[in-house]
Amino acid sequence: MISPGTSQDDNWTHYRGNNLDGISTVDNVPVRWKADSNIVWKTGIHGRGWSSPVVFNDRIWLTTATDDGGEMFAVCLDFETGEVLMDINVFAPDSIYRKHAINSYATPTPCIEKDFVYVHFGRYGTTCLNTKDGSTVWKRTDLECEHIQGPGSSPFLYKNLLILHMEGSDVQYIVALDKSNGKTVWRIERPKDVYDRLEPIGKKAYITPLIVKVDGRDQLISNGAAVCIAYEPETGKEIWRVIRGVDSTIAMPFSEDGIVYFYTGFTVPDQGSKFANLMAVDPGGHGDVALTNIIWSIETPVLQLLTPVIKDGLIYTIDSKSKMMCIDAKTGQSIWTERVKGKYNSSPVYASGHLYFSSTRGEVLVIREGRKFEIVATNDLEDEIWATPAVLRNSLLIRTSNHLYKIGG
Repeated sequence: MISPGTSQDDNWTHYRGNNLDGISTVDNVPVRWKADSNIVWKTGIHGRGWSSPVVFNDRIWLTTATDDGGEMFAVCLDFETGEVLMDINVFAPDSIYRKHAINSYATPTPCIEKDFVYVHFGRYGTTCLNTKDGSTVWKRTDLECEHIQGPGSSPFLYKNLLILHMEGSDVQYIVALDKSNGKTVWRIERPKDVYDRLEPIGKKAYITPLIVKVDGRDQLISNGAAVCIAYEPETGKEIWRVIRGVDSTIAMPFSEDGIVYFYTGFTVPDQGSKFANLMAVDPGGHGDVALTNIIWSIETPVLQLLTPVIKDGLIYTIDSKSKMMCIDAKTGQSIWTERVKGKYNSSPVYASGHLYFSSTRGEVLVIREGRKFEIVATNDLEDEIWATPAVLRNSLLIRTSNHLYKIGG
């Protein structure tokens, strides 16, 4: 658990849930809904933001920003009614930097625990708010990074630390803050010997790191633009690395049964098109493990935005060319593939034997888990979906470009 003591049934504390894996343990989540069925409430959210909702007890938190990034907000809603309880302007930057057209100025998902929510807007600022009254506990605006295409990495809590991934064209580092006061506990720079060979545009990354337990000890896994590195989360000390790629990584790493899986940055062959790799790595090594610990590696299209779900040895994903796949996690072999329409940039979630994939055109495709492809339902919501849903208390919280929906429950 990233936040010990929080049940995945009752709370949803981070991007992709308490364990950052997209898996909910609830038993009775709706697979079908319409405007007049299974939609409990629908609340308008002002501005523009792709951050996911997080929930602790009766309060939902998410972020949004004006289209131009001039004002950045933390919004709190009541879980039962959808009523907006607080709408807090947390940052009003003096300078606004460019972003990609499909990104927002409020893309990183907050993280939450009892009494406190941690809100992050990349280089523009990070703050801790009291969830009871919205008051500011601490604030940082000095963590610089040229994202180029806007921030995307979400913060996460580990013991007494708030960990942030800051990897831009100018600087590339991971920083751990004391969650109680925001002060820096450790900061580790990405290795210059790996990054100096890259063009500035290739050094950026938007991934959210992951914590995995290896031989009884935790590792922080971060697949940056040019290298995937495992660190000691308490100190930032490097444990192992796999060097691969020359440009942007977006999807976060994922893990099951002691194996780490991650997408690399671009590979540029002498001839032919660019590609990335999806790799399976045994995290039990030290130093450069590229020649010893890679279990399998498969070529994938570049610019993988969504993070797959892995469940019971099967990896479920849609690549950046709109190909849905089920992959055998032990071998890397494809079990089934299906072409889907539209773009799926929101990461899937799992609940009650089903995978939920949300498209940018507002369609939620529900498939049954397993080695046979089966569509259970196709649901439509107004507007676009870029944010990853939260799944708890037999409910789905789905954020569209203009609203937050509570479905079922």
